[in-house]
Amino acid sequence: MPKDYLTEFLPDLEEFKEKTMQFHRGEITVAEYKAFSGGFGSYAQRGGKKHMLRLRMAGGRLTKERLKFIVENCDAYGIDRLKMTTCQSIQLHDLEASDLCELMEKAWMAGMISRGGGGDFPRNVMASPLSGVQQGEFFDVMPYAEAAGEYLMNFIKAVKFPRKLKVSFSNSPENDTHATFRDMGFTANADHTFDVYIAGGLGIKPCLGVCVDTGISPDKILYYLKAMVETFTSYGNYENRGKARTRFMQETLGTDGLTRAFHEKLSAVMNKEDLTLPASEILHPSPAEKEMNIPVSDKRIIPQKQAGLYSVFYQPVGGNLTPDKAACLYHLIEPMEDVEIRLSPDEGLYVINCSAREAEKVLKATADGAQSLFETSVACIGASICQVGIGNSPALLSACIEKVRRENFADGVLPKIHISGCPSSCGTHQIGAIGFRGGIKQTKEGPKPAFAIFEGGCPLQGQEVISDMGKSIEADKIPDFLVELGKMVSAENTTYDKWIAMHHDRLIALIEKYTA
Repeated sequence: MPKDYLTEFLPDLEEFKEKTMQFHRGEITVAEYKAFSGGFGSYAQRGGKKHMLRLRMAGGRLTKERLKFIVENCDAYGIDRLKMTTCQSIQLHDLEASDLCELMEKAWMAGMISRGGGGDFPRNVMASPLSGVQQGEFFDVMPYAEAAGEYLMNFIKAVKFPRKLKVSFSNSPENDTHATFRDMGFTANADHTFDVYIAGGLGIKPCLGVCVDTGISPDKILYYLKAMVETFTSYGNYENRGKARTRFMQETLGTDGLTRAFHEKLSAVMNKEDLTLPASEILHPSPAEKEMNIPVSDKRIIPQKQAGLYSVFYQPVGGNLTPDKAACLYHLIEPMEDVEIRLSPDEGLYVINCSAREAEKVLKATADGAQSLFETSVACIGASICQVGIGNSPALLSACIEKVRRENFADGVLPKIHISGCPSSCGTHQIGAIGFRGGIKQTKEGPKPAFAIFEGGCPLQGQEVISDMGKSIEADKIPDFLVELGKMVSAENTTYDKWIAMHHDRLIALIEKYTA
């Protein structure tokens, strides 16, 4: 992060410190503090005693320097909870108020400015985690994501947004960053151009984005970002917070009207500003060549497009990276040339640019992670921490994994599930093969914790499905539901993705059984 942002943002820290102390003295409400602190990438946790700090890192690039900062400060401040998010950032939890203010300043000085990490601001820009190293990708989108992330920081103090703005870049139709249904998404094409989507999103009244342009030159992305800022601030809803996200512009303007409005803003920006990216800002150096012709094979080791280099996938269950594991990873990769970590949109990580021998070392060091597709399931931080959460997502995921492990199902018998504690879809429950959303269910014994079920979601570009909410299953019955589902799929000696194509009616019948 260029140091000139410090000149702009550092004076704000005094106000943040004062507001935080006012909150703890009871002089401002939880809602008032939340509205203020979110703009600094921080929220008070449930109960108001402890705090969270969210570190921005465009494209989920967890470099050695950033990882070292996290490791050293987990030790210095006794931090024992790190949460990887579905927006490719890391949250530091359970911070005391005094530690929060001090740590935030240290993070900013180290180049990880958390400003705009929450609240009504441009959020962390996302990119396909294996961009630049993935076999079959159209091209490396990471430099553009980083340029976009830096550019959007300019608007944090200059513009008042109706709500948050999420931007992402996708390097292939895998669409793992959900670029076709974000507030703004750039999807790569084989001819080294981008298609541009706007005004999509998950959560309440979700919708796919509107494709407003195709085949644009990648060095023109800043024009499109500026046009999106101006479209959102001109046509976004400043009166009704519940309808202030960009996707509601599809309702008020219609898709054709939104497209016209966007292009009017784009034309104006192109006529009055020079925002073309210079080549020097969009080139990433190639990783160094390493030892070749050493056989290596494991389902978590992924050959890169660079011959002789590999990425290793690691999914701490529930996206909970312990400080001890973070330290282990840092000390392991620190001497490895060009090796860095990329955070995934599903709360996992990739250690990239490894030689075969390095990959084997990383594989061994990360053996404590998810052991199957099902164990790579996604869960938000949940109601025990989040101020607005309803369901305890991590507790549900832990209970499900514990129960399913006893069955020793073959890998793929159960799909990855996505769990959100509330309608906000921080666990991306609406695009999972199976998703759950926290709530309460009225029963004969009174209200009980429950999760509404979603099924059939898909993020793949051209095949997108945002699933609808089904009935609610009591939280303590969901592990049994998944075990029964797993037994049905196992009986057919197949995997869930193949089974569901033939037996969707049986899934519906099982859901009815558990929601009756």
